[in-house]
Amino acid sequence: MKVTLRERFDQIGGNRIVVALSMARLGDAVGNSILFIVLPLFVAKLPSPVFPLPESVRVGILIAMFGLVNTFFQPFAGALSDRVGKRKLFIQLGLVIMIIATLGFVFAKTFSALLGLRALQGIGVAVTIPAAMAIMVGASQKETRGGSMGIYSTLRMGGLVVGPLLGGTLFDHYGFNLTFFAGAGFIFLGLILVQLWVKEMPVKQVAQAKSRFRIIDPKLLGPGILGTAFATLVMASAFSMMVPLETQFNARLNGTAFTFAVAFSALMVSRVITQVPLGSLSDRIGRKPLIIGGLLLMVPSTALLGYATSTLQLTLLRLVQGVGSAGVAAPAFAIAGDLSKAGGEGRQMSIITMGFGLGVALGPLMAGILAVRSFQLPFVIGGLSLLLGAWIVQHYVPETAQLRREAPQAAD
Repeated sequence: MKVTLRERFDQIGGNRIVVALSMARLGDAVGNSILFIVLPLFVAKLPSPVFPLPESVRVGILIAMFGLVNTFFQPFAGALSDRVGKRKLFIQLGLVIMIIATLGFVFAKTFSALLGLRALQGIGVAVTIPAAMAIMVGASQKETRGGSMGIYSTLRMGGLVVGPLLGGTLFDHYGFNLTFFAGAGFIFLGLILVQLWVKEMPVKQVAQAKSRFRIIDPKLLGPGILGTAFATLVMASAFSMMVPLETQFNARLNGTAFTFAVAFSALMVSRVITQVPLGSLSDRIGRKPLIIGGLLLMVPSTALLGYATSTLQLTLLRLVQGVGSAGVAAPAFAIAGDLSKAGGEGRQMSIITMGFGLGVALGPLMAGILAVRSFQLPFVIGGLSLLLGAWIVQHYVPETAQLRREAPQAAD
């Protein structure tokens, strides 16, 4: 019997809500990632702050501000989305905040203004992501959740591929302002797609009926949630270390904003290609083997970034990093979704996305500081942290896909 494309898509978790939300996230991912390439260059042209710091440190602080604020506010946003039960509204509010912050870069004249705008962007993302992930949990089935998360991650990564390339091209030809306007425009497109395509998902208020509602509820946490959060933290930290060192990479490799964007985006390209197959594979053979394998694959590809002697070498290492991160991302989100409890999805999924946000903050900050001593040092440290992440997943994270096959009742 011939299987239709629609049936095949359903088999890997691609239902209408999953695809709609994923397409919406693609739009805002393009808008956000446009800034990856131009922000380090923008910092370089601004006057130094009151306390002079090396350029790489300033860029690291700027990138870290976004991640730290994002990480701090996500538990509150996740809890409020659980309490209010309006996931779609939270996504829209967060996107509006991001649009305002991105347009604000056009008027920024000081480093402190950039810090404020990055903090505002962090708040916008913090409001958006837990609600989006909670809708993903509600819209996906356990048997195909790895595939659903793979589709979500793939389309979002597609946006992260286009964004840096577009940002580098716009900057090289038109300068900063048009780049910022384009970023805001793509986030606005994501807002429109959410309004048109994403339907509100009902929230079960089970947890609230039995006990006092808490922002951070220890009953919603456990080794599986915390272990996968740490895995996403070290993954995000490793692949974001390049950002504050753009000017140093360009000087070492005789590159431009566009060539750096090509190398940077290579990770997203390989994730786009491999994310859905690896996510779907985790539904069949288990989540843990892919997460551990992905972390181990990222160890050498991260440690060697600082030793690249050409843009081609840098690009190839980023491609390998992307395959490794694809093995981590969708299965980790799927485990968190498998372990989440009704009425607490926003808070539990926010722990995983907090790990990602904290990694995006700590990676550039650590790279900016350590590179003052040795350009290669941050990447070696990043490789070692990935080894630690693999060990933690092996010893503390349960295999939820295997649990469903052996004892379906245990997953509920």
